[in-house]
Amino acid sequence: MAQQIGEDTKVTLDLKTLGMVAAGIGTIVAMWFALQADIAEAKELPIPPSPDITRMEFDMKDQLVRQTIMSTQEDITEIKEDIKRIEEKIDQLK
Repeated sequence: MAQQIGEDTKVTLDLKTLGMVAAGIGTIVAMWFALQADIAEAKELPIPPSPDITRMEFDMKDQLVRQTIMSTQEDITEIKEDIKRIEEKIDQLK
């Protein structure tokens, strides 16, 4: 049987339920005001200084990375040549 909600519907709430609803609303309101206070405080804080990385440091680090890549590439080429020689020796042993 489905019940319909209308003008004659009675809703009963006890004091415990009303108190819990009031406490919940109070908690939400308190959190809202605390959040607003934190936002206002954050707006007043000084802006952090920019990092002290200069263009020269960036260029030097970039150059170092590029040199490392090139030296790694040369090492890989040498390793490939060594592998070819080892494969040739293995083929000769067969």
